[in-house]
Amino acid sequence: MSDNKVALVTGGRRGIGLGIAKTLAGEGYDIAFCGVSDEAEDAATELRDLGVEVLYVKADISSAADRQTLINSVKGRFGRLDVLVNNAGVAPNARDDILEAGEESFERLMRINLQGPYFLTQLAANWMIEQKQADDAFQGTIIFITSFSATVASVSRGEYCISKSGLTMAAKLYAARMAEYGIMVYEVRPGVIATDMTSSVKEKYDKLIAEGLFLQPRWGEPEDIGKAVAMLARGDLAYSTGQVIMVDGGHQIETL
Repeated sequence: MSDNKVALVTGGRRGIGLGIAKTLAGEGYDIAFCGVSDEAEDAATELRDLGVEVLYVKADISSAADRQTLINSVKGRFGRLDVLVNNAGVAPNARDDILEAGEESFERLMRINLQGPYFLTQLAANWMIEQKQADDAFQGTIIFITSFSATVASVSRGEYCISKSGLTMAAKLYAARMAEYGIMVYEVRPGVIATDMTSSVKEKYDKLIAEGLFLQPRWGEPEDIGKAVAMLARGDLAYSTGQVIMVDGGHQIETL
């Protein structure tokens, strides 16, 4: 068993999650990651090539049983968890106006994007408390990956916005609860990032970016999110629990 610190990245098979996992692996963390697909060997190989131990667990974070299996698998393989990155999330299957959208899509996104990470964090947080009580030098970190959709209204995907807004509050709640144990909790809020999830709206955002939507006129990349997560995991903002780190090309700045 390695002496490296261990990071668990949900949804780490591709996109933002893989960008985070690769960055943390480059920092020397052994990596556990999960997803709902049987096909994860390419991602696992990329991570192993960075010289760390890697564990992939097929797990659906919307399932209580799968969440427990995920935590148990990390315990069995590594015996420790230093960093939890709640990254896994989905977009609506269809972009429906909120005047027409149905409950099935809403319930699906709440289970995956909000309920899943909320209760996975409960499991991980209690384990981190145990580690802290056993070793006062233990430094745990929990990071929620949300979206600028937590505050920016998109009426064609209201359920996504609401799920991310709820996750923003989850991050605040866990920051407040875990502070007494010295376990840091943060939110990283990406803007428009080039991933499979955004590929269907590439033409739309190419045009908007060219017209000045962001102060920094480019798409965000998964590695941009990875760098922010690595900074937090290292403890570079050790007196800032509960803070929101915007990684959105300056989109939140109001300009004339």
